[in-house]
Amino acid sequence: MPDKAQTLAAQIQQRFGDNIQKCVVAMSELTVEVPRGHLHEVCLVLRDDPDFNFKTLIDICGVDYLEYGEGSYTGQRFAAVYHLLSIANNQRIRVRTFLDNDAPRVDSVIDIWASANWYEREAYDLFGILFVGHPDLRRLLTDYGFVGHPFRKDFPLSGNVEMRYDPEKQRVVYEPVSIEPRITVPRIIRHDHRYVEGADKEASSG
Repeated sequence: MPDKAQTLAAQIQQRFGDNIQKCVVAMSELTVEVPRGHLHEVCLVLRDDPDFNFKTLIDICGVDYLEYGEGSYTGQRFAAVYHLLSIANNQRIRVRTFLDNDAPRVDSVIDIWASANWYEREAYDLFGILFVGHPDLRRLLTDYGFVGHPFRKDFPLSGNVEMRYDPEKQRVVYEPVSIEPRITVPRIIRHDHRYVEGADKEASSG
């Protein structure tokens, strides 16, 4: 007997047809992949159709697939992911749309869910995704003069500039980064029995 996620997937495939690209259930969670040009239309139906009734937008997040699959991934680099909740039907769904690499942009859904306002600003700030039609698309978490988008995989961990308050100029100033680039590989590699396969079994049997 199919579970609720599989039943919902069948309903969505029947309702939207070619307007969706994928409809996959994994770990009892449904992910629907929608072409960028059909996202707004699909989201509106998901909210208003009583069979779906996804009245609540839980979150919107950006994704950068630059290093996905250890370099084997060849698809579009950026995606916007929408997490929806239907309280009436006790169901959740994940909607994903892939965006252009050079200019990632997609229609805003703020007219569908008012809560999209800050979610879209956050995704713009951190990933550089432009939400067309957003009434006030400004940075949300970083400073207005911040350079770049810090959640992109090619953004340096140490950043591009440093910010400090200059008491003489009586304002915030930006300067070149003075700290050393952060290295994410371990500087000490231990070679003892704790890192030898099967050592725990030998120790316990002895």
